[in-house]
Amino acid sequence: MHAEMDNPLRLATRDGPDAAGEFLPSRRMEEVATTRAKGYSEAQPFPHIVLDNFFDEWILDRILAEFPRPGEGIWEKHDIAEEIKLQSSHERHIPPFTRQFLYALNSATFLEFLEQLTRINKLIGDPRFEGGGLHQITRGGKLAIHADFNKQRYFGFERRLNLLLYLNKGWKEEYGGHFELWNSDMSQMVKKITPVFNRVVIFSTTDTSFHGHPDPLNCPADTSRKSLALYYYTVGADTAATADLGHNTLFQERPGERFRSSRTQWFRDLTPPIVWRMLSRRFKS
Repeated sequence: MHAEMDNPLRLATRDGPDAAGEFLPSRRMEEVATTRAKGYSEAQPFPHIVLDNFFDEWILDRILAEFPRPGEGIWEKHDIAEEIKLQSSHERHIPPFTRQFLYALNSATFLEFLEQLTRINKLIGDPRFEGGGLHQITRGGKLAIHADFNKQRYFGFERRLNLLLYLNKGWKEEYGGHFELWNSDMSQMVKKITPVFNRVVIFSTTDTSFHGHPDPLNCPADTSRKSLALYYYTVGADTAATADLGHNTLFQERPGERFRSSRTQWFRDLTPPIVWRMLSRRFKS
């Protein structure tokens, strides 16, 4: 069997199938976990880290080469006032090389790295990529500042971490699409991150870890903002106060901003994401 299919942590390199490499950068992972855990926990406005050139570039080149175009039928379209983006999280829709890479990011090896870095024990990956997988935003798209849904719908696990990996070569500042981190009372943007190629953002998720890219994308029509998203969980929450309370995405208005309200959005806010997607697909068919 082909090397990259035998073991989700190993793959054939560009030098040929007999020269085996690895998806995961073990030395960089060890260095980051041992030297930057304190910085992660003390980062403001909530624990996070930004890693540049973390993965081997040629691996991401292969992922980028098979990344589906916006017009392909594998995408689920989000189109409301607060969220205009494309998402593909169903396993069968994810291209094969990218799928193997995502498996590696859900592996025990990578989970151990995340535990050492974040000091969150017993992390669990999500084989269903609920809300994650492939994300793509075209010109005019956006994602308002928000806190994420806090429970994996199928398993009921508590969401603890996000990992975002950007795949945008030659990205210019004027395109926008910056990833913004806001403080807990939504009075101030604390950090802005440009979504450039091979940049990883890992951050802890709580009901007040507000983030997003709230301004419409200003990239050329033939360009899009591409990323991979993975979410990590634990069986229980840190405190009993949040253990049994589930909620959908909590969108936040910036100072002076007002979202357009609608009956559709009100209904969506009260509907579990999995039910909303089933209804959306039925109405589209």
